[in-house]
Amino acid sequence: MLKQRIITALILAPAAISAIFYLPLMYFSALLVVIMAIGAWEWGPLMGFDTKTRRIGFVATTVVLIAAIWSLLAPEDLWLNSKELHEYAVALLWLAVAWWVLSAFLMLSYPNSSNFWGKHRSVRGVFGWLTLVPTWLAFMVIRTNDYQVDTYHGAQLLMFLFLMVWSADVGAYFVGKAFGKNKLMPNVSPGKTFEGFLGGVVFACILIAVAAYQLNWNSEQTTTVLLVTVLITTVSVLGDLNESMFKRQAGVKDSGSILPGHGGILDRIDSLTATAPVFALCYLSFGW
Repeated sequence: MLKQRIITALILAPAAISAIFYLPLMYFSALLVVIMAIGAWEWGPLMGFDTKTRRIGFVATTVVLIAAIWSLLAPEDLWLNSKELHEYAVALLWLAVAWWVLSAFLMLSYPNSSNFWGKHRSVRGVFGWLTLVPTWLAFMVIRTNDYQVDTYHGAQLLMFLFLMVWSADVGAYFVGKAFGKNKLMPNVSPGKTFEGFLGGVVFACILIAVAAYQLNWNSEQTTTVLLVTVLITTVSVLGDLNESMFKRQAGVKDSGSILPGHGGILDRIDSLTATAPVFALCYLSFGW
């Protein structure tokens, strides 16, 4: 399993980086729509859908919602200037944050909280839209920051987000395997431990500190980014646990099998669905 995970990651990472830096904005936006559509397809079984027709319907609705946002907030018009974001985009990002706060309460009270939403597919469908649709917007907000001045600036910001999430994931995996004893949230995901969580946060902070040193950032910039790193790595666990909760409720091990060693697209982007809106708002609020 570990060998498969490593091979898949070695293929996916360069592909993701190339897409972030070199795809024209229109194609990058469209690629993200495709990824969110696959995520919506995989969300179908988490809602209890057992037919292709229903799953296709959920995918189509998800794509329509993203397309509506795209038509209202064209990627190149998201930022009024390098520090000011369109008010509708800000509102949607805060809606995503509100969803993740609610999600945290649902997880803390699971399985009792599932007495309501576990019986209603429509509610789980709304949860799916709140997870996937703002992710597309958040990625576009990050990617298009200061785009007219420097087309690679937003790509660099996205790489910082990926570095935070990926390094936390790696750190949590190995530290948890070596030292994990205290379960983080056993009712949702028995495999996750406090030791793994802390290991992921520390590992991510070390890598970000090294990056800040290489970029000659001053102490204020470095402190800001390290605080953001702690927040993002914490939120990334929330995204992971959120999907684990819905999979446990649905009796599903992996969201799919498209990525050997990793499962489905949702299994790979679950942390990013939670962190992307938060990261976008952090950069809007603090910059660095």
